Amino acid sequence: MDPKIDDLGNILLEYARDKLAIVDEAGTYVYVNEASTSILGFEPGQLIDEPAIEYIHPDDRRGVVDRFGQVSGVARSSSPIRYRHVTRDDEWVWLESRFSNPPDDALDGYVVSSRDITQQVIAERERRNAQSRLRTIAGTVGDVLWMFNHDWSDVLFVNPAYEDVFGQSVETLEANPRSFLDLVHPDDADTVRDAMARASAGESVDLEYRVNPETDYKRWVWVQAAPLFEDGEVVRIVGFSKDITDRQRRERQLAVMDNFLRHNLRNDLAVILGNAECIASKVEDPFHRRAEIIHRQGQELLDTTAKQREIIELLSDRPVPESSDLVAIVSRAVETIQDRYPDATIERTVPESAVACTVSEIQDAVSELLENAIQHEPDGLPELSVTIRRNRETIDVEIQDNCPPIPEIEFRVLTGDWEMDDVYHTSGLGLWLVYWTVDLSDGHITFDRPETGNRITVSLPRVQS
Repeated sequence: MDPKIDDLGNILLEYARDKLAIVDEAGTYVYVNEASTSILGFEPGQLIDEPAIEYIHPDDRRGVVDRFGQVSGVARSSSPIRYRHVTRDDEWVWLESRFSNPPDDALDGYVVSSRDITQQVIAERERRNAQSRLRTIAGTVGDVLWMFNHDWSDVLFVNPAYEDVFGQSVETLEANPRSFLDLVHPDDADTVRDAMARASAGESVDLEYRVNPETDYKRWVWVQAAPLFEDGEVVRIVGFSKDITDRQRRERQLAVMDNFLRHNLRNDLAVILGNAECIASKVEDPFHRRAEIIHRQGQELLDTTAKQREIIELLSDRPVPESSDLVAIVSRAVETIQDRYPDATIERTVPESAVACTVSEIQDAVSELLENAIQHEPDGLPELSVTIRRNRETIDVEIQDNCPPIPEIEFRVLTGDWEMDDVYHTSGLGLWLVYWTVDLSDGHITFDRPETGNRITVSLPRVQS
């Protein structure tokens, strides 16, 4: 062989990033390249004439010896094996090695080619731990968590909650990934297929539909799905299916109540009020006074049903918060109340604009707070002030009055600290409307009493410009 070529080969061996070694029949190092220094901390001379097995983790030695035996006396290479090799600092490095027995006598021993896979092993261990934690968590939640490949032909993950919600075993789904479509209500199946196609095309989807023929399709699920991309292509689709059967049932109940309030009760009250007014106009006391009481109480009940209908509509429609200028909203609310109560004094302290994220019903909530204060002023000369403040994270709407202290049950309704029970029910449905409007806007309400009157502050998320 040309000496220059031989020298070049030696240089390449020394600059190789993998650890290259030659061991004899007894497993003793007879050659080690310079990569041992960067990988193990040992200089080649420190390993030569040393038994290689002594540097291998005791738990891994049997596997290494068995793999080495596969090539002993045979001119061939072994399959790769992973094991831990001690470093000069008495730590452990993971190596992946392949043992080779050259077909000629050019080398007096066996070649061991090793690369450092420590980071790879750590990453794999962390991934396994993460998957284990995910499966543990997924196994305890009631929502169905799932992952399919890009065209829904393979189930990559689904948790046990699937079986209870959809009425099919996980094993059946994994064997036939599209079999869940057989569990969808026939009237909803086309909508689900369309959503699947849109997700495969790269679009996030959000839908509700009926499942589980074993329950006559009375199970409703809310599904959100999102595509995962690699190099611009959809490779997986991940999502969840939440059982919303109880919510759907409550919404149907609310719809029935809303229909009842809109028609039956309002019509009956209109008849009662009309007759009470007729009686009051034709009789003397004490029947005149009693007829007026009937008329007044009936009107209050009619007003209550109107508030209840607003609450039903608010909770049924599930409005989505959006950016709104509270200065304009508060101004419209103040003008509405002053039209109804011309004697009321309402002062405004507001900036040029104050944009918050809120549902559109916030104007009705502000009007309710103003009207509630006016109606509780015994002297009939209410003085109110409305102040809007812009904070770093919130927009605050502060309403202050000169009225008697609001009863504890009423302000606890506003702040969400009161639960209506069978013993005592607040009649302030308007205050519940305020609370739920603010709650749906991800805001909160605080209440305090200054020296005179009451102060209510509604805080809403500020839209950052």
